[in-house]
Amino acid sequence: MLSLALRDLSVAFGGVHALDGVTLEVAQGSLTGLIGPNGAGKTTLLDACTGYVTAHGEVRLGDRRIDGLAPYRRARAGLVRTFQSLDLFDDLTVAENVATGMPGEARRRWWHQLRRMPAADTPVVHDLLASLGLDSVAGALPGSVSQGQRALVALARALIARPDVLLLDEPAAGLDSHESEELGRRLRDVCDRGTTVLLVEHDMSLVLGNCDHVHVLDAGKLLASGTPAEVRKDPAVLAAYLGEGSPS
Repeated sequence: MLSLALRDLSVAFGGVHALDGVTLEVAQGSLTGLIGPNGAGKTTLLDACTGYVTAHGEVRLGDRRIDGLAPYRRARAGLVRTFQSLDLFDDLTVAENVATGMPGEARRRWWHQLRRMPAADTPVVHDLLASLGLDSVAGALPGSVSQGQRALVALARALIARPDVLLLDEPAAGLDSHESEELGRRLRDVCDRGTTVLLVEHDMSLVLGNCDHVHVLDAGKLLASGTPAEVRKDPAVLAAYLGEGSPS
């Protein structure tokens, strides 16, 4: 079953075609990678899916076409994204940062009851933090935790909206190899619990070591699609992006 399907998706900025007729599918419950050189159109594709740029073509979430909806309506329909900048609130605790990602009505109830129940004690926040290994830092400020933990806080803030499909834009940026490996394990757990993830990332070890399927963009066009093993060996991908020194 498909969670997200794009059909002939195109974005142009003046005479520049940032996306040129991209058609791809993301299977339900999968961890799918989206890779490509700088300027390939990866972030533009996420922008087009979520309504942050004007695009032509179809965006389908399950059996529903959503390309005509405003960004907030796409989010309400179940399509949620993160951005390259974590943009955590440094004056809020880890748990409070996560709680800000709650859907509107739930967030309003949380703010109303905050004096009586701290965010870390709110069941949905507590359970999510525990599932990502963040319960021990729930009361800490973001500036006092590691970069890897900060990346997981941003992930938790997106997951608390309970998306059907989560689009991640370079969540491993700035992480060391150990933190990246931990992120990969956490993303696999997220997918195993039923959330579909489309991962834009430059960390090839993270993508090829954890994703079920990988799509490759180059100059706004879909260059290749396949399993990590297939993409790793594709001559066009090697020439355009991975290079001879790609992970084996």
